[in-house]
Parts: sequence; C-alpha cells; structure tokens
Amino acid sequence: MPSLNEQANLSLKRTVIVAIFAAVAVVLSLIEASIPVNMGVPGAKLGLANIMVLTCLYFLRGRDALMVVILKTLLSSFMLGTFSSLLFSISGALLSFLAMWGLLSFGRENFSMVSVSIVGGISHNVGQLGAAAVYLKTTKIMSYLPVLLIAGVLTGIAVGLAVRYLIPSLSKLSLFEGFLTKPV
Repeated sequence: MPSLNEQANLSLKRTVIVAIFAAVAVVLSLIEASIPVNMGVPGAKLGLANIMVLTCLYFLRGRDALMVVILKTLLSSFMLGTFSSLLFSISGALLSFLAMWGLLSFGRENFSMVSVSIVGGISHNVGQLGAAAVYLKTTKIMSYLPVLLIAGVLTGIAVGLAVRYLIPSLSKLSLFEGFLTKPV
C-alpha cells in the first residue's frame, strides 16, 4: 500500500495531468476553430480536442477524463460560441465520453484505440444532433445523420491514430509514470 506521501504525489500528478490535458484540448479547439474546414454539414468539425480526452481515458480514471471533457467544453464554448453551441457541444461531448468510457470499461484489450475513437466520434455527432433536434423542436435535422456518421468515422480514425502515437510518447515522460498500467 502506498504511503500517504506517495498518495499525495500521485494525486498531485493526476491533477496536473488533467489540467494540462484540458488546456491542450482548449488550445486544439481554438486552433480547429481558426482552420477553415468545410465538411459539408453545419457544425461538423475535426474533433482535435478529443485527442486529449481519449488520451486521458487511457492514462487516468474515467472521472478525470470527464473533468477534461467538462473543462474543455465549457472553456471552448465560452471563448468561441453561444448558448446553443454550448448545449450542442456538451451533449455531444458527454455522449461521446460515456460511449468511449463504456467500451474501455469492458476491457481495453477488447477494442483498438481507433475503434474506441470511432465510437466516440459517432456518439459525439449523434449527441449534437439529438440536442439540436430538441432545441430546434424538429426531427428534420436528422437528415444530416448519414453524413455525420461518415464524418464521425473519418474523424474517429484520425483521432484514434493520433492517440495511438501520442500515448507511447507520453509514457516515456516521468510525469506519466505509473498511470498507464495496460498496454495500448
């Protein structure tokens, strides 16, 4: 059993990692907002900030990754958006988090990083569409679903590949020692 001092150090390291991941996620959101990418569907984005969420899910506990999701979504929305964009973003982000965390809870060895990311991308888009349908009081918006599913798969692949290369690199840093317990 770790001593009190070791537990305090581990808790501090976890807090620092969450803060770093959230800050990087916000920066990635800001960078993404400045890139003029037209995916053909209003609101569709690359989802670069999700690199940090998925990475956090692999290194830390679910509640730590949830904190990254909440901080990233709130801070990015306050800097870039409106109430409706916050509503859509938080709905997509929470559904995406729950889907990815759920898959990883069944066992990391059962799912590749890319497949977890694809499920996260699709879930994010479904969550946003659901929130938009409720907010706009119409189901006509669901006509975007096929295109958003394809976008979710494509962005999920890109994010999953980025995380697949990021985790081994971060694992070499002393800050992350002791957090990644299972192979990726």
